[in-house]
Amino acid sequence: MGNCFSDVKGGQQAIGGTGAGEGHNDAVDFFFKARGQQPLYTPIQLSLSASKLLDCDITSKSDPMAVVYSKKRDGKLEELGRTEVILNNLNPAWVRKINITYQFETVQTLIFHVYDVDTKYHNVPVKELQLKNQDFLGEASCVVSEIVTKRDRSLTLNIKASHGLKNLGTLIVHAEETAVSRNVVEMTFHCKNLENKDLFSKSDPFLRISRFMEMGGLIPICKTEVVNNNLNPVWKSVCLTMQQFMSKENPLLIECFDFNSSGNHVLIGKLQKSISELETLYRSKAGANLISPSSGLGHHEKVLQGKIFIERYVEKQMYSFLDYISSGFELNFMVSVDFTASNGNPQSPDSLHHIHPLGHLNAYQQAILEVGEVIQFYDSDRRFNAWGFGGRLPNGSVSHCFNLNGSLTDFEVEGVEGIMAAYASALRNVVLAGPTLFGQVINKAAEIAAHSVSCRHAKYYVLLIITDGVITDLQETMDSLVRASDLPLSILVVGVGSADFKAMEILDADNGRRLESSTGRIATRDIVQFVPMRQVLHNGGGSVVQALLEELPSQFLSYVRSRDIIPLNADPANEADS
Repeated sequence: MGNCFSDVKGGQQAIGGTGAGEGHNDAVDFFFKARGQQPLYTPIQLSLSASKLLDCDITSKSDPMAVVYSKKRDGKLEELGRTEVILNNLNPAWVRKINITYQFETVQTLIFHVYDVDTKYHNVPVKELQLKNQDFLGEASCVVSEIVTKRDRSLTLNIKASHGLKNLGTLIVHAEETAVSRNVVEMTFHCKNLENKDLFSKSDPFLRISRFMEMGGLIPICKTEVVNNNLNPVWKSVCLTMQQFMSKENPLLIECFDFNSSGNHVLIGKLQKSISELETLYRSKAGANLISPSSGLGHHEKVLQGKIFIERYVEKQMYSFLDYISSGFELNFMVSVDFTASNGNPQSPDSLHHIHPLGHLNAYQQAILEVGEVIQFYDSDRRFNAWGFGGRLPNGSVSHCFNLNGSLTDFEVEGVEGIMAAYASALRNVVLAGPTLFGQVINKAAEIAAHSVSCRHAKYYVLLIITDGVITDLQETMDSLVRASDLPLSILVVGVGSADFKAMEILDADNGRRLESSTGRIATRDIVQFVPMRQVLHNGGGSVVQALLEELPSQFLSYVRSRDIIPLNADPANEADS
């Protein structure tokens, strides 16, 4: 993604997002990322209530307080917050919220401790209370994903003693996003009769939109793509969030530049309008003249022939990742494992497929377990598709898409543990062969996703491919990915072992250039994330699953937004054109 504050890096790419048929909105994504609020890191508030708590007081009822912890990978607890103390109540509904950050790509375990606060500490601020001096009423636990995937984002937990099974009441946890207004305005701009700034060709115009700050100065909030060699350009739609323009009456500066690869873009003309005025411009079907850059607005302005028009103006809701998954959208997990001979004989300790007798995970098991542990909470039935490729089956044939569980008809397994068991079983029954071909597996996943679309299922598919080598069918794979880019599908590729994976990075469009098929068709959107496991671990970049899943919420949103798909519980009336 380009940078709103620089027109050099990213060249001619837009920072203004795109319309209904073009993919996700980079300006919106940039805005949220800059504030830690993109779908990947969403601030949410937890509301807590309990019922039938243990009564530890003799002459009255318990005075309960809840403390919320995050359980780290090393098992240590980090306190996230405390509720207030509610006096004399075994069915408390605490008012104080607990703020946490929802992270899609990690399993976030929450631990809830409930205490009865002794009467003599009632005048002590809750933050200063020594918990060891209070009566422990029990604990409960869950992962954040279990809460946010519920239709009402509420989860009921049993409160138990630290090491007992006795039910000590229930705790209800409710989650709400704390993001501000989701209102956005989508507009399509075009210009006529722009002044030519080039000698041997026509200008290459783009628009930049900035907001005036109260204390002076400008904040760039949006940029269109560049339209080459055109004095009457029509740009792709841009979306501006309420957070960006603040108010429909707030003045915005719209500047039209002639793009230069050096970064020294030439200002063609500018215009000052509020969102409200742009809406009026759209309704009147009239154009507004640009002002010469040599003149200050309002001071001996030189009006240019070039005009800006608003072709489309829509006010709508920009729904978040959580809006979709809590409304019933599911992520369906698929996995495909490389059974080519370059992995080494599974019987050898040096093999990437070696099953350690003491239970240490090999790279394939680690990738399956880490990604599966995250995705499983977003799939209600937890039945996952599992395949292998590049292996010689018991009948002697080499297959590039066979069912990991050995079944001829059923490629689904139960849960992450089912994938792990099917993988171990396949290693005993399938001979490693080759070559490394992705095309058939991707086509199979695309076929399932396409069937889901035809049945109008609220599903999005995530295919994990784990491989140790460079693919042999690069062009066929690219063709398959371009075709699949229209479908509710993302593909995660993990490279294991010591192979040179540079060629694999072609599949991952992080350089801003979308894949192109052999027929010249450009991918609708980027659906691939490639991560070499060795590089992530060597660079100390955290877990492989975090690197793999960091783009998945944005890829999901790019799909649903490009098709104007709204959450299942949303009001379609909010999506009508103005």
